[in-house]
Amino acid sequence: MMRTALAGGSKNPAATVYRRSETSPSPLLAWTIFVLLVLLLASKAIGLAGTASGQGAATLIDFDAFRLAGQLVWRGEIDRAYHFATLLAFQRSIGEPGSFLPWTYPPVFNLVVAPFALLPRGLAYALFTGATLAAYLMVLRRLAQPHLGMLLALLFPALAVTIVCGQNGFLTGSLIGAACLCLLRRDPRAGLPLGLMAIKPHLAIGFALQAAMTRDWRTALIAAGVAAVFAGLATLVLGPSVWAAFRDGVAEAGVFLEEGLYPLYRMISAYAVVRTLGAPATVALAVQAGVALAALGLIALAIRRRMPAPQVVGLTAVASLLVSPYAYDYDLPILGVGLALLGPALLARTTARERMALFVLVWLASGWGLAMTEVLHRRYGEEGMPVGVMPLSLAGLALMGLVVLIWRVLQRRPEDPEPLLANPIVG
Repeated sequence: MMRTALAGGSKNPAATVYRRSETSPSPLLAWTIFVLLVLLLASKAIGLAGTASGQGAATLIDFDAFRLAGQLVWRGEIDRAYHFATLLAFQRSIGEPGSFLPWTYPPVFNLVVAPFALLPRGLAYALFTGATLAAYLMVLRRLAQPHLGMLLALLFPALAVTIVCGQNGFLTGSLIGAACLCLLRRDPRAGLPLGLMAIKPHLAIGFALQAAMTRDWRTALIAAGVAAVFAGLATLVLGPSVWAAFRDGVAEAGVFLEEGLYPLYRMISAYAVVRTLGAPATVALAVQAGVALAALGLIALAIRRRMPAPQVVGLTAVASLLVSPYAYDYDLPILGVGLALLGPALLARTTARERMALFVLVWLASGWGLAMTEVLHRRYGEEGMPVGVMPLSLAGLALMGLVVLIWRVLQRRPEDPEPLLANPIVG
């Protein structure tokens, strides 16, 4: 049972240890970064509202795909979103001719985005991104406790890129974070947010393995039940044909991925690294499969070694990001959840040089895509990058290096194991 397998010899696996030190960053750092994020979000919302009102050409961002899919839901034509030709025609009618935002989300996510299609562009973006950012920061605050400011500084590139493109990384990060809070309390209600991860199930595979290995069947059943209910609701609202359309859309996306038509430089997977190094897609997929098995193997090994619960759950969150070939920099808010849980163990075991290495690896993993986007924009201008050009992807390499370093550090004994402050994670 999970109650014993994750306890690590402690009666309360939810109690992690933080050390009160003079070098701990003040709340001022957290508030400063929070203000910067709010200003960035407000600036983006105002810009989107301006182009929507005809003050300039509409440059599409990822959030526009959410609104477009929502519009197709209300028109009863959501099946068309999963086909390249029809979706491209819709997008060209509202934005730049060279833009294309594919739609491969499971049908349940269509129910999430549909309400935002009823609102003006800027307002819809502000509500979606603002609400999910607020939820994410609240969860992260409970997980990180006094080290929230330091963690936000570490995650800043990932937070910025998620705001800029209006993606759902804060939503998935909130769900994974809520699940982790419940898992640390040995609360089977962790299955609720994990079931909602049906919107992006490939990012929660590690938690399925954890539930199976710890025989936490109640959490697994609740997660499966929640996913089934929402799948049934999507079928009822959208019609059974949406699942066939989704299947065809995923197959079509697989072809695009193989041909390198996605911005691989923004991906955080081993597949993207190997593919942009010039290897064939088959080789890249083989490497991705090996990395995914290794990542899941670390989760299994952590459970078998009966590591403390925060370490197991945190490692599960981080390692799960390496499983799928289709993962982007805006999915990295989940990394923040894992680092919040692993933080006390890492701080107690790392040297100053290793902490700098962790910082560099996180910034490279989360900021590489953002930096390359700016470089490519300056090089190719408004015409965009030519088809077939695949700039190097280093984010996945940095993420793999980060996981390896974290695992090596966790095998050590802490230099300063004295618990001076208990983290009231269940309070």
